[in-house]
Amino acid sequence: MKVGIDMGTASDGASVPLDIEELLATRLLVQGNSGSGKSHLLRRLLEQSAPWVQQCIIDPEGDFVTLADKFGHVVIEGERTEAELIGIATRIRQHRVSCVLSLEGLDIEQQMRNAGIFLNAMFDADRDYWYPVLVVVDEAQMFAPSVAGDVSEEARKISLGAMTNLMCRGRKRGLAGVIATQRLAKLAKNVAAEASNFLMGRTFLDIDMARAADLLGMDRRTAEMFRDLKRGSFVALGPALSRRPLPVTIGNVETSARSTSPKLTPLPEAVADVEDLIFTPDPEELSRPIVRRPSAQPRPATDILAELSRPRPEPTALIEPRAPVPEMPAGEREALLDGLLAEILENPEAAFRADAELFQDFLVRCRIRRVPGAPLSLSAFRRKMAVARSGVDAETAATEIWASALELSRRVTEDLQGVFLLVAQSAVRGLPCPSDAMIARAYGTHSARRARRLLGYFEEQGLIVVHSDLSGKRIVAFPDLQAETAPGAADAAYDDARSRSAAE
Repeated sequence: MKVGIDMGTASDGASVPLDIEELLATRLLVQGNSGSGKSHLLRRLLEQSAPWVQQCIIDPEGDFVTLADKFGHVVIEGERTEAELIGIATRIRQHRVSCVLSLEGLDIEQQMRNAGIFLNAMFDADRDYWYPVLVVVDEAQMFAPSVAGDVSEEARKISLGAMTNLMCRGRKRGLAGVIATQRLAKLAKNVAAEASNFLMGRTFLDIDMARAADLLGMDRRTAEMFRDLKRGSFVALGPALSRRPLPVTIGNVETSARSTSPKLTPLPEAVADVEDLIFTPDPEELSRPIVRRPSAQPRPATDILAELSRPRPEPTALIEPRAPVPEMPAGEREALLDGLLAEILENPEAAFRADAELFQDFLVRCRIRRVPGAPLSLSAFRRKMAVARSGVDAETAATEIWASALELSRRVTEDLQGVFLLVAQSAVRGLPCPSDAMIARAYGTHSARRARRLLGYFEEQGLIVVHSDLSGKRIVAFPDLQAETAPGAADAAYDDARSRSAAE
């Protein structure tokens, strides 16, 4: 399923959409000198995608904390202990709350260390919480430097390792990196190379223009164009944006940063005794305490927990007020949910995607179809998905023997229930025993050996008995159901048409 957001307009005035689902799989790199409009671009992306995907912003200057008032992001001050950061990051993934990690007030070494700890904790979350998250890192050259700087080697390793995990290995864990940098030459190459989408803004140094042209597949002689880009104008390329380099002007935003660009203001009128005014100390100066740069004061962890426990407010500016959803009979609602599951499973790649990713897709479809009632939990979704993957027809699903099969399937773990029910429905209906390829697909793998191990595990648990007929074809019997499959070839290739006909 595709969800497109509007990033701005092309040179011909046409809207330039960004495919959020494709972005989650392919990542994004934003480059531009200071004042080119990178922060404006990131804010546009965050505002437009806030209703669709969980977000986590690594904010070294505290510019994005203003998203909290409009979109319900939790603001996390970075001046915390390692244990606090790990605990908060884990709960952020568990409760699927968008957040801003504000590192304002910390020195560069502490910013790198705390950002690395937080990102690593999100990366190491339990598999059950691998929901899609858009992870935006501003000033990425600070956290993934190309060369060692003045910071300690320990802090650099923590930060660079976390950024590498985010961009290189984060996709399978639901983490989609969006990194912005002032200079490509200062950003570690192994981090920048993992992005497949690019938005290149104004830049002046030859080395940065050459790298930008190389990433966009442009002739180096045309790299001079990056010097002429206006503020807020970028060249887009990538599967989530455009297949060819496309100039785009970023659209307006609804929130603003706490810091703004400097503006010229008239100087005060000169006074005659200006030297006395400057060099004569104020009588109160000697007793006045020295004002130091304030550091961010962390809120107690209990405040963060309280915010995480509250329901996330829906952004009102991007979504029209919803009309009351009419009541729907339970049977009709279940049929609608089953239809949504069937739509997901029609995608050939759905069998090999993580349950958390399919669950996110399912929830978005429910919102689009205005399905009334409380959304399914992940556990309930897995249960319904296991039944859907079994291919059972409506007539068989209404029988008592199938109800017994459903109850029997609860004796195996959630990830194995789809495989168990696939074989059980073949036995209940007297169909040929599923092949190793069909069983492997139901489990989300291509390994036929693993499929055979699953049947062996079921047999060890006393749930089935596997035997063969005289021709060597496999038969699976269910003693508790008093049913068994017809003989089937274990090494038969997966046939999608055959699978659909069996389900019908």
